[in-house]
Amino acid sequence: MTAHKILLLGANGQLGHELTTALQTLGEVKALTRTEADMSHPEALRQSLALLVQGFVPTVVVNAAAYTAVDKAESDPETAHAVNAASVAVLGEVAQQCGAMVLHYSTDYVFDGSGHRPWQESDAPHPMSVYGQSKWDGERALAQACARHVVLRTSWVVGAHGGNFLKTMLRLAAERDSLRVVADQVGVPTSTALLAQVTVRIIQALQGAVAHDARWGTYHVAAGGETTWHGYAQHVVAGALARGANLKATPEAVHPITTAEYPLPAPRPLNSRLDTRKLQQTFGLTLPDWQQGVDVILDQLFAK
Repeated sequence: MTAHKILLLGANGQLGHELTTALQTLGEVKALTRTEADMSHPEALRQSLALLVQGFVPTVVVNAAAYTAVDKAESDPETAHAVNAASVAVLGEVAQQCGAMVLHYSTDYVFDGSGHRPWQESDAPHPMSVYGQSKWDGERALAQACARHVVLRTSWVVGAHGGNFLKTMLRLAAERDSLRVVADQVGVPTSTALLAQVTVRIIQALQGAVAHDARWGTYHVAAGGETTWHGYAQHVVAGALARGANLKATPEAVHPITTAEYPLPAPRPLNSRLDTRKLQQTFGLTLPDWQQGVDVILDQLFAK
């Protein structure tokens, strides 16, 4: 298998951090941080990438950069759209010119969260928030710009690096005797390690695939099983205590509340379940249960 030249954007984020290591098994990785590739200014990004690819012509572009401040996006739609859509189009155009494939990450927020069955790739997106709309716009912009692309929609991303719900729960459980956590939103915590493994597998499988190969397109990737934010928080607190953490709150002191009791600027999907059968069947993958990924992260955090 020929070694790849991989251009990674968003290297300093929680997913980018994981990918920086994982992608090195495939070849040379040029990992760009926000300082080196500013997605909030699409035309400046185009100019900097044009210079870059004169000396480093990528065979793969992996975009882990995103505007993920869901609530802030409601009052800053221009930046959310620049990062999540306009700059994604630029990446697609650059990749198309180089003959590179693109892997890009999207979200369950492209759906409206209705119903109770897992969302399939064939379901029509209907975003409820500025963030969700910007991510859906980005998916379409990439598909238009670059034939050889894969969009991975995922949910509730968590890793040992960077800020996330798991770390917030650990901090609050150390400060407070009890926590109140939403219990009527259902989804799946998905680890950055799992996303990185899936990314590597897809790149290997699609090496040399022509533009009209049926495997290009959109896939759902999430860990197995399902839970609520409340169930997730209880698992985190229990797991941390089992690993010797000094917490004030116990799993029993994590109390369920409704979405209505915790209002936020951007609406949240009540149903974030993603049907991953297409991904598993196409690439021969088995996705582990969410607890496994969360437990590995807890092991990493408390090993320190």
